[in-house]
Amino acid sequence: MTSSSDYATYIASLPRVLAGAAVLFQDGEGRVLLVEPNYREGWTLPGGTIESDDGETPRQGARREAAEEIGLDRELGRLLTVDWVHGTGRPPLVAYVYDGGVLSEDDIKAIRLQEEELLSWRLVPREELADCLPGAHSRRVLTALDVLAEGSGTAELENGHRVF
Repeated sequence: MTSSSDYATYIASLPRVLAGAAVLFQDGEGRVLLVEPNYREGWTLPGGTIESDDGETPRQGARREAAEEIGLDRELGRLLTVDWVHGTGRPPLVAYVYDGGVLSEDDIKAIRLQEEELLSWRLVPREELADCLPGAHSRRVLTALDVLAEGSGTAELENGHRVF
């Protein structure tokens, strides 16, 4: 029989993986909603770290983060992409992207930024996403848009490159 301290030691010895979840919102013209964090350079989708210590699932984390960051608390659509992103100086990241649907004009007017974390937001056409988002992140969002256009399924990615 294994003691609880042996099990705790075993669990502590396992590799660590970071987990994040984001929401892909579009407007009626197909532009993607991006937010500008104040704690790092560049743009990103609304989203953030999954609070797994609290028992939060990726879907719950994505919804919570969107509500906190932009003030839109909506039922999310399907999972669009799951991306395994290798890190330099950090553990690997598993990044989930969910469909947030199409925002109405009223939804857009209701956006309220979380000023503690965000500087601004903008709607970006597909052809400009690669200029706004770095490497794997750009590929992840573009693949999520492709999955939406295909109408079903979820894309499995590694460093933003589709593997399935």
